[in-house]
Formats: sequence, structure tokens, C-alpha cells
Amino acid sequence: MRRFSQRNSLVTLSDINITPLLDLAFVLLIIFVITTPLLEHNIEMTLPKGGRPDRPTTSKDFLTLEVGVRGMYVLEGKPMNLPQVEDYIVKSAKSNPNLVVRIRADKSAIWDQVFQVADVCANNSVKVSFRSEPKGTR
Repeated sequence: MRRFSQRNSLVTLSDINITPLLDLAFVLLIIFVITTPLLEHNIEMTLPKGGRPDRPTTSKDFLTLEVGVRGMYVLEGKPMNLPQVEDYIVKSAKSNPNLVVRIRADKSAIWDQVFQVADVCANNSVKVSFRSEPKGTR
């Protein structure tokens, strides 16, 4: 019995304590989970179901236009009216021929205003992508 207890006292501790590292990783994860939706969406809305999840793309080819429930427009994070949206899209289309306008409209939005923007894009040969929630989310 004595030999066993003597061996135990000579054993060195070779474990690394990773608890502080895990705490830091969880805090960073929580921060990113909370801030990511705030950076992407400017208007609180419920998108209709359907479509596929996003594919990886370059950000310079896309403009995001949001149409709220009351028909207000937010283009690239800035509130605008329809003539301002049209001017911005026309200028952007001249500088980038691969431009695609992503339209995010609340499912309770006034759809006449959504189609007015789609007409502006069609008249200026700009592609339109309507955004929706993929099935099975929320």
C-alpha cells in the first residue's frame, strides 16, 4: 500500500486548464449571435415562406431594398422615397452592369409599392431577387 501512495506523489500534472478559453469562446459566440441580425436587417418584418437559402456571392453586385408594412423604402440602410430609390438604382446600374436588387418586403406590405420598384428595375435592365424565409425556419 505504501508503494502506491509514493508513486502518486511523484506524478506530474500534465493537464491544461481550458475552462477560461471555453468561457471566452462562448462569450464571443453569444456576441456574434446577437449582433449579426442587427447588422443585416433594418426593418422588423416577417418574410413569406418559400425559396432556397442564399448562395455565396460578392457583395458589390447586390443592393438590398426593404419595403416595410406601411410601404416605406429602406435602400442600403437609408430611408428613401420612390424617386430617390429610382435615381440610386439607375446610377448604380450604370456603374455596375451585373447589379441585382434584392427586394425584402414584409408579407403584409403594400405590394403595389413593391411592384413599382420591380418596374423601375425592369425598365433599367437590372435583375431583381425577391427575398423570403426558407421553409422550415422560425
